[in-house]
Amino acid sequence: MAHRWLPSLSALRAFEAAARHESAKQAALELSVTATAISHQIRGLEASLGVALFVRRPRQLALTAPGRELQQVLETAFDSISSTVERLSAAPCRQAVTLSTTPAVAVRWLVSWVCMLRDTHPDIDLRIHASHEPVALDGVTADIAIRYGDGHWPGLIAEKLFDNTFIPACSPHLGLNDVTQLPAHPLIHFRNAGAVSSPIDWAAWQRLARVPGLDLSAGLVFSDETHAVSAAVGAQGVALMSRQLIMDELNAGRLMQPFGPVIEGKPFFLVYPESRRSDPAIMAIRDWVMAVPGGLCSVSG
Repeated sequence: MAHRWLPSLSALRAFEAAARHESAKQAALELSVTATAISHQIRGLEASLGVALFVRRPRQLALTAPGRELQQVLETAFDSISSTVERLSAAPCRQAVTLSTTPAVAVRWLVSWVCMLRDTHPDIDLRIHASHEPVALDGVTADIAIRYGDGHWPGLIAEKLFDNTFIPACSPHLGLNDVTQLPAHPLIHFRNAGAVSSPIDWAAWQRLARVPGLDLSAGLVFSDETHAVSAAVGAQGVALMSRQLIMDELNAGRLMQPFGPVIEGKPFFLVYPESRRSDPAIMAIRDWVMAVPGGLCSVSG
């Protein structure tokens, strides 16, 4: 891009005001300077342009032809700048907050209640980062997160959301009601290489149940929990799922728990940096998450 040459913006402003008022004195009052300063700015502008902009008359400034041409251009430009600044100043200040969580928590628990946040904080733009891997809460990758674990993360405040109890679940259409019938049905597995802790899987369940003839190597394998849930609802087999994340299906009768045992996994926590405990946007997201139905806060409240 070619270098843009412009005269002094102060001089242009002084000239435009003087041209509009046809008076250096009135221009000086508008710009809160002296009439001498206005005259000095205009003479400097004329010198830099090499043209006369005014015909000086007693108590009046009359524009020359070059002066009128410049005045028209500046009036349009300053009006445009003024309206843009006014519009930007009047625009609501919006803030984006990124919340990181697992895909299943995002889709199956959180997303349905975004309307609650939008109603109470329309100025906050929520961005959901879905991943099984914990990301830095550095204000760049993410600001706040929902994680499962023991609740101890250095430098982070952790508030418990809900327990993570794993149960066998299947469609009622399978007609499964006795654990001895399980080997006759496909197992639905969820495996994700990005998980940060040992998964609660059928192998862990079998160590407790000890079902004869159960082949843990067979069945459907999904890398996404939501796909595993869909397969179970579609009567494609029996899944081992977090009860909290399939509560809608259990309540509606699309899934059932045919038998035990159940396994207690690590709870889910809302976490955010200690340094941001007074950040209004972070606290708004915190209050919203804690109020989402199904969490400990909403249940106890």
